[in-house]
Amino acid sequence: MTIREEYELLEKSMLSPRAAFAADSRGRAIFEPKCDIRTDFCRDRDRIIHSKSFRRLKQKTQVFISPEGDHFRTRLTHTLEVSQIARTIARAMRLNEDLTEAVALGHDLGHTPFGHAGERALNGIMPNGFRHYEQSVRVVECIEKNHNGLNLTYETIDGIGCHTNITAATLEGNIVRFADRIAYINHDIEDAVTAGVFDESVLPKDISSVLGHGKSERITTLIRSVIGNSVDKIQFDDEVGSAFDELTDYMYKNVYLGGSAAVNEEKKVKGMIELLFAHYVDKPDDMPRFYRETAQTESLERAVCDYISGMSDDYAMREFDKLFIPKPWSFADSGK
Repeated sequence: MTIREEYELLEKSMLSPRAAFAADSRGRAIFEPKCDIRTDFCRDRDRIIHSKSFRRLKQKTQVFISPEGDHFRTRLTHTLEVSQIARTIARAMRLNEDLTEAVALGHDLGHTPFGHAGERALNGIMPNGFRHYEQSVRVVECIEKNHNGLNLTYETIDGIGCHTNITAATLEGNIVRFADRIAYINHDIEDAVTAGVFDESVLPKDISSVLGHGKSERITTLIRSVIGNSVDKIQFDDEVGSAFDELTDYMYKNVYLGGSAAVNEEKKVKGMIELLFAHYVDKPDDMPRFYRETAQTESLERAVCDYISGMSDDYAMREFDKLFIPKPWSFADSGK
């Protein structure tokens, strides 16, 4: 018996009957021999961590566009926080922690540069819109490994595609959907305080009385609510769920869509992405060969969308600078 087979038996004996068992996975789109050490869900996690798209998350903005300082979240630190929260819930509920981690680590691989501002910009350009969770699935199925994809299991891909607002096929996938919300609301509050957008004391008192004061208390309350109220469905209890919805509405009004300096930068992001998109559609040879190949097999707009959505904040700004910002001229440049 291999190490993997021993661990699969251990899962059957230790995990809840409601868990997604690695031995019962619906498998991969392309057949592969099993690993003798790792389960299929462990292999999914490892493939995501070693992917190019995962590494690029470290230079993609969460909310505050290209912030100065080391304390603001990036898409990578957000992903790690989601993974930690999701694993805590999965372990407490005796669900499959490996699958939960794989989904959490892969859930934002298709996110644009400049956070949701970049997503909204591409959504306004693409004929059928742009949604980062759909792009994340595209990354793992079509883009990574030179158009071959990562060949992940059905359960991992389903969880990645459903992490925003769709019910996943597994409880593990639905845990990540809740963990994502818990993580981003709470660390966005902390980042907003750091940025001087507001002070935490201004949060409505009826919310704080239910969820607690400070990030740690709120996250603990939310995690406990999910663990204590989820059986066949992942959910908060009514009181906590209502307070969390109120907190989410408050953040959208005052940070995400409000009049903060961070939001005021969104018009610049929109203009930058629109200009980049139009330029590459007009001059596709300015894109790397990889994306020109996509233009030949699918469409030029699809290729440009893949290229821009995969950019880090810094890379997008460098490309914009190179293409659209006039450079100083001197006599030396003229060859005289």
